[in-house]
Amino acid sequence: MRVLMSMGHRIVQRRRRQAPLPIRDGLNPSRARLPDDATPLTALEFITELITTQTHRATGDDADAVRARFDAGEVVDPQGRRLPPDRVLSPGQDVWFYRTPAPETRVPGECRIIHHDEHLLVVDKPHFLATMPRGRHITETAVVRLRRSTGNPDLTPAHRLDRLTAGVLVLTCDPAVRGAYQQLFSSRGVHKTYRATATHRPELADAVARGPVTWEHRMNKTRGRLQAYLEDGEPNARTVLSAVRPVSDAEQAALESVHGPLPRQAYYTLHPETGRTHQLRLHMLTAGAPILGDPLYPDVLPETAEDFHVPMHLTATILEFTDPISGRSRTFRAATD
Repeated sequence: MRVLMSMGHRIVQRRRRQAPLPIRDGLNPSRARLPDDATPLTALEFITELITTQTHRATGDDADAVRARFDAGEVVDPQGRRLPPDRVLSPGQDVWFYRTPAPETRVPGECRIIHHDEHLLVVDKPHFLATMPRGRHITETAVVRLRRSTGNPDLTPAHRLDRLTAGVLVLTCDPAVRGAYQQLFSSRGVHKTYRATATHRPELADAVARGPVTWEHRMNKTRGRLQAYLEDGEPNARTVLSAVRPVSDAEQAALESVHGPLPRQAYYTLHPETGRTHQLRLHMLTAGAPILGDPLYPDVLPETAEDFHVPMHLTATILEFTDPISGRSRTFRAATD
């Protein structure tokens, strides 16, 4: 436990219970629980089942590789005690071990460092790079790349930035302050500015010329359904549109060199006041200006159509907040796309 000063007040930061295995090569260990209704299995049987049923499995992660985990003491219980392969697990028991990631295609671009101090690492994340490991994106993620490049295994994102979205991403460097910054983001204490590129809609430009436009809807996103959707009910998604600027002739030509012939495009300045999944993408679609390069809205493109040279033009350009530790106003800016 550590006590910090924040704007003249004491903040007690309690460390979360540490995983019983260390972060290795930028990757957290995995925790798995034998289901409560499962038939008792040995530790070897359980880990073997987990490895062999992975959707994205590493080449060579076979029976010998599973056995090697036990020989190296890399299969443990929550207290960090190594589990022998013949230990019978009880339903509901947790086991910790390391997964071996499958090979991944490298995402082009780097996380450009915007700011780095004892508490925060702020970077400009490229398009197509996931924030954290999930699904088939494990090593090609911002957190794993940055842990490896900085040598700091404690780096943890304070918030999420969609894989297809570029821009400002904030990570904490010290577990003692992690909770304070994550709470800042979850409590909407951060003012966010995004820039989206989409077809120029004169009616939206005219509306913004009279003052900021607010979009409010009720959005939902269900598991297994790629697109978020609107539904009746109390609004839970709020976005402010503050500016619409048509692109220059040179900018139009640059966009068409990537996407082919396009109607006149414009830059839309957006400020999400809530954080629903795909909120900006769905709000732009609903306003009649789907974001250029979006593979989900209005139409879902096949995963095989993804091309690193053809990004979705949405960038988190500015993050502003009052630092929960120092009380200072902080502003971080990304290079625009």
